Amino acid sequence: MKKLILSILKYASLPFALLYGLVVFLRNKFYDLGIFNSIEFSLPVICVGNITVGGTGKSPHIEYLIELLSTRYKVATLSRGYGRHSRGFRIADPHTNAREIGDEPYQFKSKYPFVEVAVAEERMTAIPQLLQRKPQLDIILLDDAFQHRTVRAGFNILLTDYGRLFTKDYIMPFGLLRESRKAAKRAQTIIVSKCPPDMSEKEKLELTRSILPLPGQTIYFSSIVYQNIYPLTPDAPHPNSATEILLVCGIANPEPLVAHLKTKFKTVNLLRFKDHHYYTDEDIEEIKAAFDHIKTTNKTILTTEKDAARLMLHKDLIHKHQLPFFAQGIRTRFLFNEGEAFNEEITRFVQQYIPDLPQDEIYEEITPQ
Repeated sequence: MKKLILSILKYASLPFALLYGLVVFLRNKFYDLGIFNSIEFSLPVICVGNITVGGTGKSPHIEYLIELLSTRYKVATLSRGYGRHSRGFRIADPHTNAREIGDEPYQFKSKYPFVEVAVAEERMTAIPQLLQRKPQLDIILLDDAFQHRTVRAGFNILLTDYGRLFTKDYIMPFGLLRESRKAAKRAQTIIVSKCPPDMSEKEKLELTRSILPLPGQTIYFSSIVYQNIYPLTPDAPHPNSATEILLVCGIANPEPLVAHLKTKFKTVNLLRFKDHHYYTDEDIEEIKAAFDHIKTTNKTILTTEKDAARLMLHKDLIHKHQLPFFAQGIRTRFLFNEGEAFNEEITRFVQQYIPDLPQDEIYEEITPQ
């Protein structure tokens, strides 16, 4: 009965999807014809985004680019700062927290303090402000800005989730696409993210045919690599294979993480919150109650790096309750030994603006630790 109701509601949304699709089509056409203006900048701007609502793994791919480029260049990230409790243009400093700039930008600044991290609703006006404040910058990474066409990025990376390809989806609210599938033609490269690490060459070929990239448009396949967990609270005993885990997270799709943790630990109990949820003191009390309910002494609490940024806003209460928290780090890995080809493509783009490297010098593939 529930499936029938959901099906009826979905098809009832079709007229709204058609109307929304028309509005987005006209908007994009006005940009294509030059009726709406977009600004291009004189330094390399790389956009990492998607056309699908929900998580496609943008953050680990931004981090991959940070690690690839920051050894040679002054890099900045610019995000909207989704879910932050502030407005306007802000640049992160050592005292900034997730509430001020959002969980993902806070994660970037925490992991890479040498990178400039900025947030703003309007990228078009934010980039000049960022360059005025930080004139030494060489490269700007735009986080989740593929559909924001006021800025014309020099290089667009479009991510699509292996489990929810944009080629098999429909425009909102009938589906989950922010704009039509044809928008993919604006990307220089397409990355199918969250692929199984053992994906076959045959499936790679099938997916490539399904996406049908344009001539000159490259396509890559990436997978999530789970790194070692690390403590967020002092004196937390490190878990082992006999530990029971309370997984606390507010992410779009926790199932892959749950499946991974089940291979590492005795039991995984999921306490799920909505995506980008900002935790309250009451939530911490709920987490404590769920943790206390686990009837063993060999137990701990695990969360994602994005959630950690929001949970640690309540570190005093967490410490008061002596809750042992660990974070699960993740990393991007390109499949089929194509990481070096992707690195070369990014390097060639940057060298169009900053031709200071020998043409035969390339970056080696970034491999998980």
